[in-house]
Amino acid sequence: MTNNQSVRRHLDAFTRGRIIGKLEEGRSVTIVVLHKGTTPADDRYIVLKARRNRRHTAGEIARHTTQATGRPISRFTVARRLHGGGLFARRPVQCVPLTPAHRRRRSLWCREHRNWRDSEWGRVLLTDESRFSLRNDSHRILIWRERGSRNHPSNIIERDRYGGRCVLV
Repeated sequence: MTNNQSVRRHLDAFTRGRIIGKLEEGRSVTIVVLHKGTTPADDRYIVLKARRNRRHTAGEIARHTTQATGRPISRFTVARRLHGGGLFARRPVQCVPLTPAHRRRRSLWCREHRNWRDSEWGRVLLTDESRFSLRNDSHRILIWRERGSRNHPSNIIERDRYGGRCVLV
């Protein structure tokens, strides 16, 4: 059985009749396909669920929505509704968690060096390192976030270690 046939089984007889009626009226298949499987309330629930826990996958949100509404909703439908709500799957910003003592020492260092001249900074060696994981799974996760909100505190994951073996280049 193809995937399209399994999707059609999820429509009740009334909805199937409405679709057939629209086709018999002469509407194009493209217009009829735009029939939504979710209500505006479902769409609000999906977006709210993603905003409350940005680390839920589209599949998890689809399962929660199916349980809440009693109607099966695919993860692709959830992703489309989230895109319509302005949420997109992106990698979260990762930062090292700093203790208050770290913050005080960094602030003190900045105050001590704020008046340095170019000749003094010329004696400092700055490095640019890239980390490469030696494992096949880098444990990268995606979060749902709006455009332009990359550095918002809710979209930042604090991580102080990478776990596993890696190479710094």
